[in-house]
Amino acid sequence: MSSERLLRLLSLLQARREWSGPELCERLGVSPRTVRRDVERLRGLGYPVHATLGAAGGYGLEAGAAMPPLLLDDEEAVAIAVGLRAATGGAVEGIGEASVRALAKLEQVLPARLRRRVTALHAATTPLTGPPAGPSADPETLTVLAAACRDRERVRFAYRDAGDGDTRRLTEPYGLVSAGRRWYLVAFDAGREDWRTFRVDRVSSPAPTGVRFPPRELPADDAAAFVTRSLARSRPLRRAVLLVHAPAHELADRFRVTGAEVEPVDDRSCVLRTAPDSLEWTALRIAYLDIAFEVREPAELRERLAAMAARLSRAAG
Repeated sequence: MSSERLLRLLSLLQARREWSGPELCERLGVSPRTVRRDVERLRGLGYPVHATLGAAGGYGLEAGAAMPPLLLDDEEAVAIAVGLRAATGGAVEGIGEASVRALAKLEQVLPARLRRRVTALHAATTPLTGPPAGPSADPETLTVLAAACRDRERVRFAYRDAGDGDTRRLTEPYGLVSAGRRWYLVAFDAGREDWRTFRVDRVSSPAPTGVRFPPRELPADDAAAFVTRSLARSRPLRRAVLLVHAPAHELADRFRVTGAEVEPVDDRSCVLRTAPDSLEWTALRIAYLDIAFEVREPAELRERLAAMAARLSRAAG
C-alpha cells in the first residue's frame, strides 16, 4: 500500500471528527475497499479509528484515546522543526520555552538527512530580535478557542475592552487570525447579535458551553479580511500620501503594502496612499528604506520627519 496515502488518510481523520466513506474515497482517489484496508492498517499501527454503519458508512478517530507517535513525511518533519525554531520568539506567552523543549525532542529522532536540512536553514538564518512589541496571548486560551472554532461550539469568556471595561461574552467562534505578535478571534457575539473581533490577549477564562451552533455566513471573504476591516474602522483615519521615487512594484515589496495603496506614476516613481497605525511608524519605515520621497499630506507627517531629522543630526554631532 502507499505510505503517502496512509499519511493523507491520517491527516484527514485528525482534521475532522467524522468523514463519510464516499468523502474519503473522493479525497484519496481510491475505492471504498481500499479505504477500508487503509483504515485497518491504521488500526494495526495503534490509531483508534472507529467506523459507523450505514449505506455511506463513516470513519473517525476516537476522542480522548491515547495516540501513538505521529507519522510524518520528510517535508512535514522539516516544516515542524523550522516552525518550532521560529516560535522561540513568537507571540504566544511561554511558547518560546516550550518550542525549545519540543525541538530538542524532535531533532533527536530526525533522520540524519533531515537534521542536516534543518541545521543548514538555521545556520543561514539570523532572526531580528528586539524588545516585545506587545502583549502575548495565553496558549491555553488559544487552544480552547481553536477547538471551539473547529467544533462549532459556543464559548463564554471575560473580555477587557479598549477602555479597560470588563464584560462577559457568549460567542460562536469562527476563526483565529495571527497578525504579527497579536492574535484575534473572529466570532458572532450572541449577546450583541453581530459579528465581532476580539483581541485574544484581552480574553480570559474561556469556557466551552457544550452547545453546538450551525455555521453562519461571515460578512467577509475570510477571517483575515474581516479583522483587517474591523481594525480599519476602529482607528481614526489619517491618510498619508507620498510621492516616492521608486518603481511601484519595488515599493510595494519593500514597504510591505498592498498594490491598492501604490499607484504608478511612471517606470521610476509612484504615489503611496496609506492609512497607518501611527505617522511616527510610517516616517521611520519610509526613511529606513533609503528611497527618495516627498510628503504630499498630511502636514503633520512633514513635521514629524523634520523633528526626526533634527534628532538624528544632533546625535551625529
